[in-house]
Amino acid sequence: MIKESETLEFKKSTAQLKEAVISIAAMLNKHRKGELYFGISNDGKIIGQDTSEKTIRNISNAISEHIEPKIYPAITEQDKCIKVGFSGNETPYYAFCRAYIRVGDEDRKLSAKEIERIILEKNKDILAWDKAICKEAEYNDISVKKLKWFLAKSGLKFDNVSYSLKNLSLSGTKGITNAAILLFGKKPEKFMPNAKLRCAVFPGHDTAIISDMKDYQGDLFSLIEQAEKYVLNNIHIGMRLNGLYREDVPEIDIEAIREAIINAFCHRNYHLHSFVDIAVFKDRVEVRSPGLLYGGLTIRRIRKGGVSERRNELLADMLHRIHFVERWGKGIKLILSKEPATEFREIGRQFIAVFKRDSEDGAAPKTREKTREKTREKIIRFLRENNAFTIEELAEKLGMSEKGAEWHIAILTRKGILARIGGRKEGHWEIKSEGTLKKQAEANLENTPQKTPQKTPKKITKLESAILELLHKNQKYTRKDIALKMALSEETVKEYIHKLKAKGVLKREGGRKLGQWEIIEK
Repeated sequence: MIKESETLEFKKSTAQLKEAVISIAAMLNKHRKGELYFGISNDGKIIGQDTSEKTIRNISNAISEHIEPKIYPAITEQDKCIKVGFSGNETPYYAFCRAYIRVGDEDRKLSAKEIERIILEKNKDILAWDKAICKEAEYNDISVKKLKWFLAKSGLKFDNVSYSLKNLSLSGTKGITNAAILLFGKKPEKFMPNAKLRCAVFPGHDTAIISDMKDYQGDLFSLIEQAEKYVLNNIHIGMRLNGLYREDVPEIDIEAIREAIINAFCHRNYHLHSFVDIAVFKDRVEVRSPGLLYGGLTIRRIRKGGVSERRNELLADMLHRIHFVERWGKGIKLILSKEPATEFREIGRQFIAVFKRDSEDGAAPKTREKTREKTREKIIRFLRENNAFTIEELAEKLGMSEKGAEWHIAILTRKGILARIGGRKEGHWEIKSEGTLKKQAEANLENTPQKTPQKTPKKITKLESAILELLHKNQKYTRKDIALKMALSEETVKEYIHKLKAKGVLKREGGRKLGQWEIIEK
């Protein structure tokens, strides 16, 4: 027995003509086509229907008068029933001045946002900002140096600007695309004044007081780099020692921040005359992108992962070529794997990623470092199973970006735990034995002079120990000197020096200009 579906509807008679018109519009909005029968009950049983010319004319008139845009259905008699076949591509279709969509065998009203999504989807190529021609731009507005760098990273050869852009689908017979200027333009701001970055620091929990503000302009890659640097320069940077090496540990995972920044520039709405904003507050960092989620996505759906709708497909494709973005919606998954407390919000016409700041006494960096160590342990385990794994394959197994996997591999290689034998295609990884590593570590300790104070209180944190070690080398260092040496803000250095004084292990002898620090051994 035939059943109703998303493209098939049954009506007992033309007494249900209004409902039938609504069903036709709903099926058109969902599938662009469908069939409807008069004279069949909902369970598929044929009960028959008057099939006179007048009845067929009434059905045709109802469809013509109450569905917009107009459609021209095929209405025929079939087994004592009336069959209406229809199709159309001019979505959205309205029935009685309302838009509906087919869900299963039911017709549901469309919201304003859903109607907007359908309109945008239909006109995607026309409205696509990145594919549009930058009318005033010429080939000499493209930086050859930037283009060559990109092609080298993509594994492509450079012939000339015109051919290279055409080969990347960044130009055509009508000119150069907006994406080409944004990526490789000498001065993109000349053509697109909204393609900028605005950064600010707010010492409190709101925007009442601004302690720093900077605007940046340039190509997309330089803006991403400037945004990342700004965040790092204005959050706490802890540290840990690996053998003889110092590793910086930002209070917010830099890979998560970088992913949010790249997403902000890649998926923003460039039709809006707003900038990408970086706002650093006392308790959080916000990455704000003009434009709400695209293509019917919701915050709930993106948190679940595995979904991706691209507002700027050409731009995303270019960034994917050099592994800045992933193809299958893994960006949000990566952010949440590194910073699970991250929140996503839609406010006004902005999409905002919110990263919590909570690193009292270095607690957050310590927790994050444990996560990193576990990741490296996984890499070693995977390579024991198959030492021919590529970076791409490891990234897939770890659920992170290729850049993240490369970073962890670099750490393991620098420590002497991993070594690459042979070339990129036919080579393999060699893992040194734990016994060898232990001997190396012991030898390093034996040959390393101990420069840190011999006795420190039990509650001294790693960051405080690092400050003491610096002052042990030079007791005349100022707070500014310490901040520069340790890549911290002066405010952070001031805070930790105050703690060291309170713990009775540090005091100041003499004035600000001619004085020096005294470390109190206990």
